[in-house]
Amino acid sequence: MWRMRVVHTTGYAYQAPVIASYNEARLTPRSNGRQNVILNRVETIPASRSYRYIDYWGTAVTAFDLHAPHADLTVMSSSVVETEPLQPPSRDAGWSDLCSGPVIDRFDELVRPTPHTPASKRLSSVGRKLAKSHEPADAVVVAAEWVRGELDYLPGTTSVHSSGLDALRAGRGVCQDFVHLSLMLLRAMGIPCRYVSGYLHPRSDAVVGDTVDGRSHAWIEAWTGDWWSYDPTNDSEITEQYVSVGAGRDYADVAPLKGIYSGEGATDLDVIVEVTRLA
Repeated sequence: MWRMRVVHTTGYAYQAPVIASYNEARLTPRSNGRQNVILNRVETIPASRSYRYIDYWGTAVTAFDLHAPHADLTVMSSSVVETEPLQPPSRDAGWSDLCSGPVIDRFDELVRPTPHTPASKRLSSVGRKLAKSHEPADAVVVAAEWVRGELDYLPGTTSVHSSGLDALRAGRGVCQDFVHLSLMLLRAMGIPCRYVSGYLHPRSDAVVGDTVDGRSHAWIEAWTGDWWSYDPTNDSEITEQYVSVGAGRDYADVAPLKGIYSGEGATDLDVIVEVTRLA
């Protein structure tokens, strides 16, 4: 078991004072069978009024608004989380199970295309071939391996608005793209799956007490009898180094910050993630 502190700081600098803004932050890790959230707080500068709720997909949201003119906005989330390795799913569903009426009804929204994970004839063809030679749980890993063979990891080639198809055409992308393309392939096979946002400590041999530059990260969860996670970017299982925050159909459901503001001019954005292994 690991205990980690994660501090995620986002700074906005506006070209002209903003009169008012309304925002949602999805920056609070979730407690589940693999991790326990000891504490979390989300603060803003200037100070704002806020409230929390759990969205449709089970992600904790901090909603806040500002009604005084401001030229800068800083949002900081600080969390302490205990994590454990992922346990393998306790049940294995076959293709006939995934095609059953109850499963289709239960997970309908998680097998449909989305703007970030559109339908693709090529992916459907690949999915049919993988499904013929692998059971669903094995197909998840094989699908991730296929994606790694199609994409090179290269920051700056895509944006948060890019789809998995955009990344496939470019042949490169970041973790968001690896996840979107994996989701496209799994959904083409009829495997319910979702996008997971969170953080990854970069060092498996992390020294207790050392603060390092972490990074926001993304991976997948697939349902093959039970929900379980896999990281297609690193082609690896989920370990204690991972802290999950939100889950949804694609990136749009788990964007760390989204909102609207009243004012003129574009914004400069600066994001810093620091992680410290505490135990």
